[in-house]
Amino acid sequence: MAQQHTPETLIQRSVELALNNVKEGGKPFACIVVDRQSGEIVHEATNQVAQSGDLTAHAEITAIRELAAQGRTNLNGCDVYITAYPCPMCLGALYYASPEQVYFAATREQEGEHYEDGGRYMTLATFYEEFAKPIAQQNLSFTQVDVEDPTAPFRLWTHRYGG
Repeated sequence: MAQQHTPETLIQRSVELALNNVKEGGKPFACIVVDRQSGEIVHEATNQVAQSGDLTAHAEITAIRELAAQGRTNLNGCDVYITAYPCPMCLGALYYASPEQVYFAATREQEGEHYEDGGRYMTLATFYEEFAKPIAQQNLSFTQVDVEDPTAPFRLWTHRYGG
């Protein structure tokens, strides 16, 4: 049987992976996916943005992509251990991947005391609130363009796959 880990040891492992990633030139984030039933570590990943240049290569996204490449289409039956509460992109990815539980080490506020990973349209402190604004009030400009049948791809998908 696989070694049984505790949430504390797994969170500590995510912190160690993040520290090693920083020492190697990466960003301070890591993700560990654990099979809930066996306690086996299914996958470990670190943030690969600095290494790859891919702005979406956050630790959670990297873990999900690498597991998908191995044939795993979701995180059902798994728990996820991460270095900090996820950004909105990773939070969305985790909701789509559907793990059983997510554990994190640092809160957004704790992270924000020492690290800023904002961008042109948001800061770490404003990122979550930005998504809740009505479209017309968001910092990134969105415009819906009128096309003849914007729902055609969605109807076709529902027709073929039963929605």
